[in-house]
Order: sequence, then C-alpha cells, then structure tokens
Amino acid sequence: MTVSELNAEVRSCVERQFASVWVEGEIVNFTAHGSGHWYFSLNDGSAQIKVVCFKGSNYRIRFKPQNGIAVRVRGRLSVYEPRGEYQLVVESLEPSGEGALRLAYEQIKAKLEGEGLFDVALKRPIPFFPRRVAVITSPTGAAYHDIHNVLTRRAKSVSILLIPATVQGEGAADSIRRAVINVNIYNRTLAPMQKIDVLIVGRGGGSAEDLWAFNDELLARSLRSSEIPVISAVGHEIDWTISDLVADLRAATPSAAAEMVARREDEIDGALEAREAQLSSLMEYKMLVADTRMNDAIGDLKTHFAASVQRATTRVSNISSRLTPATLTAKTTAIGNLLGMIDQRRTSAMDRSMNLKWEALKLQMATLDALSPLGVLTRGYSITQTADGRVLRDAGDAKAGDKLKIRLERGKLNAEVLSSE
Repeated sequence: MTVSELNAEVRSCVERQFASVWVEGEIVNFTAHGSGHWYFSLNDGSAQIKVVCFKGSNYRIRFKPQNGIAVRVRGRLSVYEPRGEYQLVVESLEPSGEGALRLAYEQIKAKLEGEGLFDVALKRPIPFFPRRVAVITSPTGAAYHDIHNVLTRRAKSVSILLIPATVQGEGAADSIRRAVINVNIYNRTLAPMQKIDVLIVGRGGGSAEDLWAFNDELLARSLRSSEIPVISAVGHEIDWTISDLVADLRAATPSAAAEMVARREDEIDGALEAREAQLSSLMEYKMLVADTRMNDAIGDLKTHFAASVQRATTRVSNISSRLTPATLTAKTTAIGNLLGMIDQRRTSAMDRSMNLKWEALKLQMATLDALSPLGVLTRGYSITQTADGRVLRDAGDAKAGDKLKIRLERGKLNAEVLSSE
C-alpha cells in the first residue's frame, strides 16, 4: 500500500466507526482563518485532539469560541490524508461549564443590546384582559402543568393553546424558534375574535446548561419580531436569559406568567364583589335615609294640615259673624247710595265733556271756512284753470284758442281765449 492508500483506508474506517461523537474539553490554539474556517484543539489536561469547524457550520454557532473556555462538541472523526493526522470535524458546538456559558451569554447580550433589541420603547403592553393564551414549552414538563393549573383555577374565561417544543439539549433553540414563527403564522389566519392575545415562552428551572436554548440569538430575534406580545418565563426567579431581556414582559417562573395573565380576571372579580358590597351598603343607607325623610314628611304634613284646618275654621267663624242679615242690609244700602252718586257724577262729566268738544269743533269749522279757497267765490271771485287743470294766475300763460275752465260760486264755465292783455 502506498501512504496515500493507507491514509485513505484509515480515514474510511475512522469515519465509519466515529460518524457522530460528543467530546468535551478546553479550547487551545484557536485560529480564525481568513477563509472563514476555525481551527483549534480540545484539551482535557492529559490529551488533546485537533478540531476543525468549517465556515458552513460555524455560522450556526451562537458565540465566538475563545482559548481557555470549556465546550461540548458534536462532530465526526476524520483523517487529513496529506499529513496523516486525524481530527474532529465540528457539526455543533456549545459552551460547557459556568465560565464558558457566562462568556457566551455576555457576548450575545452585548451584541443584541448594541442593536437595541432590549430597548424598553420596543416592549408592547400585555392586553388588559387576555382571552386566548398560547404556551410554547415541553408538553411533558412541569411548566405547562403549572401554567394550566393556575389559569384554569383563576381565569375560567381564558383558553389555552399548547405549542409543543423541545426546551433542552441540542436543537432546542431551533425548536422553540420554529414554534414562535409558526404560531404567528397561524394567528394571522384567525378571525379577530379568535386571535391569540399573549404568547408565554418558557420552561421550569434547571442548570445554566439546561436553560441555554433560551440564550439563542436567532430565538431572541424571533421573539422580538413576534406579532403576539411575549411573556418569557424561564427557570426560577434568579435565572435571567436573553429571552427574558428581549421579551415584552419577564415572569420569574411559569406560574408567575400565568398569574400575570389571570390577574386581570381576579382583579375584575374582586372589584365587582367590592362594588356589589358597596352598592348593598349604599342601598341600605339610602333606604334608611328615605324612610326617615318619609316619616318626617308625614309628621310635617300632619302638623301643617292641622294648622291649616284651624286657620280655615277661624276664618269661617269671622266671616260668619260679619255676614248677619242686618250687616248685609246695611252694606247693600251703602253700596247702592255709592253707585247712585257715581252714576250722577258720570252723567255730569259726560255732559261737560260733550259741550267742550262741540265748542272746539265749531271753532275749528269757522277757522277752516275762513281759510278755504272756495270762500272767496261767495264774494264774486272765480278760479280759472287750463284744460289740464292748472290754475291760471298770469294772462301771459294763455294764448288765443286755449280752452279754459272757470269755476264760480255756483257752477263752472267752459271758455276759449280770444286774446290776452
């Protein structure tokens, strides 16, 4: 066999025997090549193995590897035939251990925070009274059962839609992200009254590695772009993930998320009960006040009625004493005398008024008669008018042949001008 043939045979055997392996170790001699490939070694303190992560795979890795951090690698063993060296070809790489997880978390957090994905201005309010809630979590985990128990106990009007997803281990982040995308697509097909009001994404507690899927960068971007307001409910109260930072609202636990959704219905029920008690107390008070006022009014009416009856009785007695036959006869005689005197005065006043008016009228008639233009006719004068009725005052205004009308004291003459002087 040639060396090339031997290396090819070894490569074939190694790749068949170790087609998929998980390896943990510390990164050493990390190099990011200009081609986009990553080269490093994994060291466990006693031995090391060369690792290559090709460009086509490293874009799926959500953090930048660094020397000194512990990682968990899934890949396949292969042999680089030109040098006869075997190496691990990376297909998936995750941080392992508190230090590595913290470093990867801070890297992703800094990147998304720099892009403004955590900005408070982007966070949408949760609807005041959610009617339909979608839950993305494991169908077999405690988180869904906690959410279901709280909502069915405290919010009977809320319906729950479970969107199953893998929440731990390899592929969990992609499973959750696909669930977020799919539930938004589904929500667009629903009628307005059937729309999903709130989306709860989360799981129960666990180690930092168990919760790592919720620190995924692509998942964070899908949560931020969700059309449905998102409540992140991951782990316990002390656990903070990238999903918590990017969601519209963070709940300390899945149960707390359900409490937030159910709170409004509880508050409304409590407020209605309090108002019912207030209304009952107010009605009792109003009825007591009305009863008191009615009794007072009845007492006042009785008092006023008795007083009115007494006054009426007194007035009747006074009137009766004044209306005796002798009194009525005297009053009738006095009134008759008064009416006769008034009638006499009226007749005298009318006579005087008529005499005064007649004298004034005769005076005015004499004055009018003296001023009347017809009065001069009785003294031998006449009024000459042209044919069109104008009074003729100047002989020069008439010429021979003009027709004239001459008015005398009695009658009129029609004349024709022969000449004028």
